[in-house]
Amino acid sequence: MCRWLAYSGSPVTLDELLYKPANSLVMQSRHSRLGVEPMNGDGFGVGWYDGHAPNPGLFRSVEPAWSDRNLQELARHVRSGVVLAHIRATTGTAVQQTNCHPFRHGQWLWMHNGVIDRFLELKRDLQLAVAPDLFPHIEGTTDSETLFHLALSFGLTDDPPSAVAAAVGVVEDVARAHGVPFPVQGTFATTDGRHVWAFRYSSEGRSRSLFRNADVTVLRQQYPDNPVLHDLADDTRLVVSEPLGDLRGAWLEVPESTCLVIGDGVDELVPFAPRPPG
Repeated sequence: MCRWLAYSGSPVTLDELLYKPANSLVMQSRHSRLGVEPMNGDGFGVGWYDGHAPNPGLFRSVEPAWSDRNLQELARHVRSGVVLAHIRATTGTAVQQTNCHPFRHGQWLWMHNGVIDRFLELKRDLQLAVAPDLFPHIEGTTDSETLFHLALSFGLTDDPPSAVAAAVGVVEDVARAHGVPFPVQGTFATTDGRHVWAFRYSSEGRSRSLFRNADVTVLRQQYPDNPVLHDLADDTRLVVSEPLGDLRGAWLEVPESTCLVIGDGVDELVPFAPRPPG
């Protein structure tokens, strides 16, 4: 379906995240190892915070990530301590810029790997649950953007885990009325530029893959001669659809039905479950 990464830590250039790892996100756009399909060529996007404006920068394109020279240029020069990046494999909606992730609202970014099953049947009822003042800001046609605006409607900016639980709860409630047994599949990430929240959940209990990096200081002790680890800051936190390399012990799977909270150089795993309406 899609592949994504979320980074929090000391500022790095985007190419350190998107191009330089052995199994980089750009590499995954052609040769994904754990995705539903190996090719993720239906567009890409990257959002970042650099302190120059209250809201994040955003660059999205319908070009395949592996061949976009503008992305290469941008990645060498943009430096940030919080980054969301996404490569897209459409599940049926159009290949257009407004359907590329991450999605932005104010200082918030959002991205998703997965699907809302039979979304076109559910779309009208789901979008009627979006707050009236937010509805005009839905620009594209994806299930992911609708889910983002549902989360915003239920208080994403105040309590992200609770808001996402309510949004997913609404989707499952609407789906039941339409006879869709397992509507939600995916991994989600959102950030306000200070903290990152990542979710792994599916209605069926068989979510798409999601990993986080192990503590860098521990890895240095295990691999004292590895030069890559000495270039990483202690506060490096990465959440990825699939590992960026093959170093044993470097990547930890995020459990099913879990919310990962990252901020201030630490991370916390907490259980996640949808909250039914009412």
